[in-house]
Amino acid sequence: MLLEATARGEHSAFRDLYDATSSKLFGVVLRIVRDRALAEDVLQETYLKVWQKADVFSPAAGAPLTWLCTIARNRAIDRVRASDYTRRTTGLDGSNDVFATLADPAQTDPVMLETLRLCLSRLESEARECVVLAYCSGFSREELAERFARPVGTIKTVLHRSLKLLFGCLENG
Repeated sequence: MLLEATARGEHSAFRDLYDATSSKLFGVVLRIVRDRALAEDVLQETYLKVWQKADVFSPAAGAPLTWLCTIARNRAIDRVRASDYTRRTTGLDGSNDVFATLADPAQTDPVMLETLRLCLSRLESEARECVVLAYCSGFSREELAERFARPVGTIKTVLHRSLKLLFGCLENG
């Protein structure tokens, strides 16, 4: 297995691991950071961490690709947080335009986007942030629980109720 050989310090195995997985991981990272150059940097950081931490991978914990994707995803999210991602998604009116990043704005009804922004603004700030982090930045329920110092079950409830409110708001315009 390539990851086990990488853990033993075998450079050729690491090269093969990179060749076999880099395009998949690049896609994961690019979806999160939305910038090609930044995604390349994050991918490099990811493989550096893989090289350094390959010995801690446990096959019993899951598939190697899942472990690699988790590292890539976490590195990308860390980078987005560090670069103050919200600055790049703030609209002219100062509202957080995160839903415009969910779909190609050219193919999205502008009235629907504005309605979505309005509905999102009606949520409490913590609930709104949970929704945005979960559905726009790809945070897991566990990561949200850690970030907000709440149990995972509470985060699931907040997301469920928030989505229910959003859908209700969207239906009523």
